[in-house]
Amino acid sequence: MISREHYLQQIRPFYESNLVKIVTGIRRCGKSVIMDQIETELRQSGKKTLMLNFEDRSVSALITTVDELIDYISQYLGKEKLYVFLDEVQMIEQWNVACRTLRLKNVSLFITGSNSKLLSKEFTKELSGRYVAFRVRPFVFLEIQEYVKELQHDYSISDYLVFGGFPQAIEFPTKQARLRYLNDLDDTIVINDILNRYKIRKDNLFRRLVNYIMISNAQIFSANSVQKFLKGQGFECSLNTILKYLSYLEEAYVISPIRQYSTKAKRELKYYQKLYVEDVSFNSIRQTDGHWDITHNLENIVYNELLYRGFNLFVFREGSQEVDFLAEKNNRQYLIQVAYSIAEESTYRREFALFNKLDQMREKIIITNDDFDFSTSTVRHINLKEFLINESF
Repeated sequence: MISREHYLQQIRPFYESNLVKIVTGIRRCGKSVIMDQIETELRQSGKKTLMLNFEDRSVSALITTVDELIDYISQYLGKEKLYVFLDEVQMIEQWNVACRTLRLKNVSLFITGSNSKLLSKEFTKELSGRYVAFRVRPFVFLEIQEYVKELQHDYSISDYLVFGGFPQAIEFPTKQARLRYLNDLDDTIVINDILNRYKIRKDNLFRRLVNYIMISNAQIFSANSVQKFLKGQGFECSLNTILKYLSYLEEAYVISPIRQYSTKAKRELKYYQKLYVEDVSFNSIRQTDGHWDITHNLENIVYNELLYRGFNLFVFREGSQEVDFLAEKNNRQYLIQVAYSIAEESTYRREFALFNKLDQMREKIIITNDDFDFSTSTVRHINLKEFLINESF
């Protein structure tokens, strides 16, 4: 497995801290691998480490309570700092008590947890200022290219637009194997984890809502539009129920919203947003007959890449002009429009017209899958692959 240096660089400054280091993110995005890489790095530098993976039956059979966990780790304590790694720690009831106790000892503590059991609001409540969290995501394209060199097979931009970046999906060489894995993963993440965790009784309603949201990625969203769709499908539900179900998906890192920014109001407009999925495979596995939704997946991939690079993102609106992203970082702003292709004259005019009346204070960029450069004196055109393999603009 490749070294995920992007995340390791963020975590290294906290190796010696008494804060609990939480590696969080959607299931099967590679959290445990990052924990292994940190443990190996510390051990090879001469540090004393202890790794406990509670998905390992030999560990979960030996340690079943919070007291047993504290007692077991205490055996290894001494004058030298102990670096403790607890993988899938949520399987121990009152895991938070163990974390609060251990951080007061000569211990540097790292934990991971499944997205179904260890959510951001949960560790915020249970550890209250005693932690630092690091959000891990599925592979971006640069990581994929590094990984397939190890695997010795290809995974193209087109593959990424359809099958996304879950590490294990990339390991399978055929479309059929990837889809089978992704469907099983979707059942585990979206259905089993969330339905079971929140004890959702209206499971048919929830499943229908999830399917609708997943195939509507990178599109304008409102709770009213979802309610109208569900009503047309024969499901009656309140707006509060819809918003509650969407919050479950967001808490489990399945979807994330992006709000509109209006220069007229000089603020976020909270009633208007788009929804993006954590990985475009959530959209693709719901398409029929291989009619992949490449256009919206392309925009979703740009969104995920910008988040990975640390940008703050909004939908930008000024008067009647709307641009996909206002991206902010290091006191610089970019207006970014995304399209599959602008080779057709009508599409070219429509997409570039969005920038015509906007000020020159922000750099204007359009990202497409076209190989030809359509840049103008005021708008920079970037090919999708060029954007994904170059880590800055």
